[in-house]
Amino acid sequence: MGIQGKDLLSIHDLSVAEVSEILDVAETLKAKQQRGEEHHWLKGKTLGMIFQKSSTRTRVSFEVGMWQLGGLALFLSDRDLQIGRGEPIKDTARVLSRYMDGIMIRTFSHDEVKELARYATIPIINGLTDLLHPCQALTDIFTVKEHKGELKGLKMAFIGDGNNMSHALMQACAKVGMHITVASPSAYAPDTAIVDEARADAAVFGSRVEVVTDPFAAAKDADVLYTDVWASMGQEAEQQKRERDFSGFQINRELLQTAKKDAIVLHCLPAHRGEEITEEVMEGPQSAVFDEAENRLHVQKAIMALLMAKNKNQ
Repeated sequence: MGIQGKDLLSIHDLSVAEVSEILDVAETLKAKQQRGEEHHWLKGKTLGMIFQKSSTRTRVSFEVGMWQLGGLALFLSDRDLQIGRGEPIKDTARVLSRYMDGIMIRTFSHDEVKELARYATIPIINGLTDLLHPCQALTDIFTVKEHKGELKGLKMAFIGDGNNMSHALMQACAKVGMHITVASPSAYAPDTAIVDEARADAAVFGSRVEVVTDPFAAAKDADVLYTDVWASMGQEAEQQKRERDFSGFQINRELLQTAKKDAIVLHCLPAHRGEEITEEVMEGPQSAVFDEAENRLHVQKAIMALLMAKNKNQ
């Protein structure tokens, strides 16, 4: 278990072998749960869950997952912690490290997560920042693997905002040899530094990381179509403008017909049906959205089980 005691801030920081290990352990843990086998791999361990952004899937899947692994998860909002009253992150990191075996944080600034990791002596898991959403992207490639078998050589098309989700998916696809094309309006293209990192990783497998402005060009011959909301948390004031700017960047029947006949459709949720995805596609036979949502539980259990087996000082 080479990943023991490490942080998970970015998929780019993981080796190919570590990504593979997470997927393999997730498969094992999912099978154990489905067979009703006890798997208390983290018995007696505690996870602190810091939330500065609201959540459905992240909170429930981490909390339930920790319980299924035999440990305890503590929900900590910024109203509960002294962070909300100005205590430095470096102090919070060192105090919580004395009480717990791991911390998952869901917040706005990626720099805050990096600072937390710098001062903590226990593993830090990035539950989402404005820059990256690694747990979701690892879940997504796990879901693709379940549906498609092999990952190498498959094509994913991400349609929408070049946001934290597109960033994490580029990193994840690059680590497993999948091609990915992100289609966004030019004003909403993904971060160029993230694109460059993903392309460097993809070069190992000879896979492609592309950024285009035509959703139909992206969707052509895709094995996976993926989308996310047009206005993420903190962007609500831009909703109407974004609806205009993203007109034509919807996963609908016409776009789905451009992809391969057996393509699957993914969405990290919550979905705004009728905006980035139609009701017809969301509820259609090619949608794997709710398999994907379930898999957050299994993949995050694998992440916790691997990372929290020991702390950084051991």
